[in-house]
Amino acid sequence: MHLGRMIDKCRAVLAGMQGDYVYPCPMDERLLQFAGVSSEDFCCAVQGRTDEELMEWFRLNATPHSQSEIDAWNETFLAVEPDTEDKRAYFKHMRDAIDPRRTDITTWADLLDLDEQRPVPTRHTSASTGGRG
Repeated sequence: MHLGRMIDKCRAVLAGMQGDYVYPCPMDERLLQFAGVSSEDFCCAVQGRTDEELMEWFRLNATPHSQSEIDAWNETFLAVEPDTEDKRAYFKHMRDAIDPRRTDITTWADLLDLDEQRPVPTRHTSASTGGRG
């Protein structure tokens, strides 16, 4: 789910053109931990490889997982919300700066999509949890 974005961010860092992007960010670290690959090894692998070569490197070097494990990881990844008061305040500040009308956005993945102007479906929030419904 996150691999393509992580590749692009790592390439931007290597080229000195990352701007506001961070590699490895906490989202990258989640994927790298699941894959059993260090951020340093991944960064080295990105250098000089095409997307196809890098996907093959990742397949060969990552911890093997079944498709159901990968699907479950992707679903969990998409559902990650801020987990501390400081992170919730930062998240709200960022979301409101992008589009204060989108109070339905509660996950980091949706916030990134909103920030990068990809369509984010309107989420129906539950009054009891304030989360995705």
